[in-house]
Amino acid sequence: MAIDRIAEQEGVVVQNRRSKAVTATCRLAGRQVILAKPETFMNLSGLAVAALVREFEADPARDLLVIYDELDFALGTFKIRERGSAAGHNGARSVSAALGNEEWLRIRIGVAPDVAAKLGPGSRDSVIPHASEAGGRQRPGRDYLLSPMRKADLAVLDEVLDKVATAARRLIQDGPGPAMNEYNRKEQ
Repeated sequence: MAIDRIAEQEGVVVQNRRSKAVTATCRLAGRQVILAKPETFMNLSGLAVAALVREFEADPARDLLVIYDELDFALGTFKIRERGSAAGHNGARSVSAALGNEEWLRIRIGVAPDVAAKLGPGSRDSVIPHASEAGGRQRPGRDYLLSPMRKADLAVLDEVLDKVATAARRLIQDGPGPAMNEYNRKEQ
């Protein structure tokens, strides 16, 4: 959804097939960039990322930004990181394995209902309330991620996607330090 938002704002359509992904080329913050959405299963997305890195002879530590969902963060939040572990995210684990390191820039977008975010790291495997049943049955966090989002959650996410698109431009223009200083601050 974040890639689609950036593409929409830049007036391009992500539809060209290459390197196990659908892509579009545009200028972002004065630089030519490739927007890409892997066509692999999420837990194999590293295959597409590595293929694109090879095709464009990119340096993942400098030239790659991966945007993904994060069940350990509350819906409506996001965080920029320069490197780090996958923290239980199979897609991030796949990217690190395919690249052979964890030295790549990422934006992690919170998608968890409040209760899952309070569970902390590893809640992807924890049991959380079913999103459509208040006080109802419980299910694993990974099942929550595969379910359609509620309209209210999509409205919250809509605002975050605009902020993520702006943060991506800031990352490209000014680098990780200034972007993290601006966007990783805790709200008062």
